[in-house]
Amino acid sequence: MSPITIILAVLVAAEFCFIFYLETIATTSARTAKVFNMTQEELSRDSVSTLFKNQGVYNGLIAVLVICALLLQSPLALIFLMLYIICVAAYGAVSSNPKILLQQGGLAILCLLSCIIL
Repeated sequence: MSPITIILAVLVAAEFCFIFYLETIATTSARTAKVFNMTQEELSRDSVSTLFKNQGVYNGLIAVLVICALLLQSPLALIFLMLYIICVAAYGAVSSNPKILLQQGGLAILCLLSCIIL
């Protein structure tokens, strides 16, 4: 893997660690409310908090898998992970907010292109 691909993959993992932090640890924070365009009151509801924490664990595991693909030096695994992230971002863009495609999938798109081209 090229150094650019590695750097982009590390950035993707860092992004998903940050999402994990927001959703699982800082679930009701002002920062989380701002990022997800929700009120802190909404985030404090037990049902919403539980859903956020669950989703945060998934995002944390994506970060772990990206790091594992790097450590195992597996471009194929990295490509499949980036495709997965891009598909989820595309679904979020269609179902929630078009900005999600680039906010959540932008680095993954660049990483995928890097994997394929470099």
